[in-house]
Amino acid sequence: MITTQTSLFSEIENVIKGLNFASITEERKTVLQPLADFIQTKVSNQQEIRINFICTHNSRRSHLSQVWAQAMASYFNVKNVFCYSGGTEATALFPMAAETLKNQGFQIKTISEGKNPVHSIKYGENAHPIIGFSKKLDDDFNPKSGFAAIMTCSQADGGCPFIAGAEKRIPITFEDPKAFDNTPQQAEKYQERSLQIAAELFYVFSQVNL
Repeated sequence: MITTQTSLFSEIENVIKGLNFASITEERKTVLQPLADFIQTKVSNQQEIRINFICTHNSRRSHLSQVWAQAMASYFNVKNVFCYSGGTEATALFPMAAETLKNQGFQIKTISEGKNPVHSIKYGENAHPIIGFSKKLDDDFNPKSGFAAIMTCSQADGGCPFIAGAEKRIPITFEDPKAFDNTPQQAEKYQERSLQIAAELFYVFSQVNL
């Protein structure tokens, strides 16, 4: 069977080539392994792979994770991967998070303005765009069953002991770049967090045997 791969934009490919994999410790690999195992099981059983990245406000880390996971699935040619994000409450995709992704090669178009803008986020010319906006984890936009719930912040992990419909619940928490909002380090710290998330999700998908 011939499989077709969605080519990533060259800017994103260049970011991936420059990722720092040495920063992923053995301890961190242990944290990431359950997600790799979840994906592998679905691939082996020829099932759809649904991953919902969850954080408190669905504004920063959960979006960065959703977008990079979808891009890495394409990079490694893992089929039928559908990535989502949600929060314990809805706010808005934080502008600096969107700007960071744009600077790393993603094409972002705002398709609806307002307090909670809706964005089209593309990672390749022929890729289906990711629809980025803030929503609660149980929003109708998100899957209702058979998904892995990835808890990207400790607050959401502690505050949501039960995620309805989740087949697997996996805490993979990241430090919040929000701590650097309105400081001279803001752009640098958002880029740093995005690159960490990219490197770790690269590692996850690299573990999958097709």
